[in-house]
Parts: sequence; C-alpha cells; structure tokens
Amino acid sequence: MQGFGSMLRDYLEFYKISQTDFAERLGISTKHMNEILCGKTNMSEELMLGISLITDIDINLIFYVESKKRIYDYLNSNFDNEKEINKYLNTFCINEMSKRKWITLKDSSSYTQNAMDLLDYLGISNFDNINKYYNKKILYKKKDDADLNKIYLWIKRCDRIIMGKEISDYKSSNLNLLLKIIRNNKFNEKELIQLFNKYGIYLVIEDALPSTKIRGCSMVKGNNPCIYITRYFEEKASFYFTLYHELGHVKKDYNRLKNKIIINDDDNEKDIDNYALNEMIDSNTWNKIKVNINDLEHICRENNIPLCFAYYRLAYEGIISYGSKEYNEHKEKIN
Repeated sequence: MQGFGSMLRDYLEFYKISQTDFAERLGISTKHMNEILCGKTNMSEELMLGISLITDIDINLIFYVESKKRIYDYLNSNFDNEKEINKYLNTFCINEMSKRKWITLKDSSSYTQNAMDLLDYLGISNFDNINKYYNKKILYKKKDDADLNKIYLWIKRCDRIIMGKEISDYKSSNLNLLLKIIRNNKFNEKELIQLFNKYGIYLVIEDALPSTKIRGCSMVKGNNPCIYITRYFEEKASFYFTLYHELGHVKKDYNRLKNKIIINDDDNEKDIDNYALNEMIDSNTWNKIKVNINDLEHICRENNIPLCFAYYRLAYEGIISYGSKEYNEHKEKIN
C-alpha cells in the first residue's frame, strides 16, 4: 500500500512541480522526498501539516490515507496472511458489534478499514497500545485477552450511551439518600436510570457481548460516577446486589475511580460484597432474621425490606439453597 505518497506524486505531476522544488518548500532532502513519494517511509504529523498548507489538500485526507497505510503495514508485518489478520480482528467481535449497530464498518470487505474503524471505536491509537492501556486502566482479575477485549468493547458501548447526556452534579452526601430510595421501588429500568442521573450518577444497563463474564463495573468521568451493569439478571435481588456493589465502589473508591475502571478488585471485593449485603439488609435486622427465620416476613415488612432480598441473602450465605422451594417462591423477577 503506497499511502499518500502516490497521491502526492500525481499532484506534483499535474501541477508540473519538481520533486526537488517541493522538497525545498517542505524543508526536507530530495532523498526524503523520494522516499515519501515511493511509500518507503512514514510521514510525521508535522510533514503532513506542511504538505496540506502548501497544496491546500485537506489535512484529514492526508492523515486518513497515511494512517490506513500504517495499519496495513502493521497487520501484514505481524500476521502471516489475511486469514490470520481476520482471525485477530474477530477477537474484537467486529461482526457481532456491527450486527448490534455498536460500530459502523465503512467497508466490511477490507480488513484494513475494519481495523481503522475498530481503533476509532476503542479510542486507542494503535494495536500495540491496547493491552498496555487495559493493564494501566482496568482493575480486573485478568483472564485471556479475548475476554478482556469483549469487556472493554462493552464498556466503550456504555460510554457512547452516556455521551452528551446532561446529569446533575454529584454530591457524595446524596449517596445514602439514593441507597434508601431505590430498594423499595418496583423495578423500572428507565425510571431507575433517571433517578441515578438526578443524583449525579451515570447508570447504564446494557447487554454484554456473548460469553463475557462480567456483571458490572464503575468509574468516574469528570466528577460524576458511572455504573455500568450487564443484562444478565432476571431477579431483582441479584440485580440490586450488583448495583449496591458498584455503589460501594463509588462510596469507598471514588478517587481511585478517576484513574481506574474497577471490575474486580481482589483486595477489596469481599468487603464491597459485604457492604452490598448490608445495604440490602442492615446487620441488626439481618441478625434478627437469622434467629427468627419463621418471623422473616414480619421483620422485612416492619423494616421496609423487600422479601426477595432476605431470601437472596439466606441463599447467598448458604442457609438455604438457590434451588430450594422457599427461595424460588419468593424470588422477584425484573422482566
């Protein structure tokens, strides 16, 4: 792939400009000029800008053509053939994302264009930077790269959903009030998202990519916390456990979330799980339930606790099983 050099050669020939003259205008050697025209070297951004100023050719066109050449060269130097290239790109689920309209593929028959569209979607400059960025940005018990790719693609999808959305300023003092409000409302996704936005927290509930093992994650954009949750949940209690878990990270890890996307923090996950359980049912009430299980419904009603929360925690702590009759009779569906 020649890159912009071949287009520049045509330009010079059309306007009858010598390579030497044009090189002098750019302030480069004739040898360097010849390498550019033959596609033997990559142009710096400064040089691209200089060519644009001299020729009045749109800088975006020059940058696009040169970027496409660099990506083409990268793929063909790192993989043996087109089949291997497409196999690598498929680890980013480009066909599934296109089907879901998460990404627009400008030319699905071109692996180079697919790679460019993918990097644009990811917001990462090149493929060498992808894993470096994941390792620096995402706090997660690392699995294989394909799994982490799917997770990050889902995160970027959620990022795009909140793009341009106006929400209230976040005040940490409002968090306790929000925690009390949400548990007794009947589950309504739209209303729940609006409520979180009212209290300055972005909330997105979105389908994950196939075989993605993630329940949710949290981060901070600007000063506003973001909570993203997958649609794996059919039961109100398990959904709210995950929601409270992510709110726990917001409460305890707000400053860390400005620089990290927390999916799984091995050092603190147990504490955050306990926080979520105790927000669903405070420890005093839970102790009453454990010693008076036969009076469970009365205790929950008296303390405004959804009954499904109590049976969820009984199963979570192994006091009853998730397959038990009492659990299945009291679980509350959210769909």
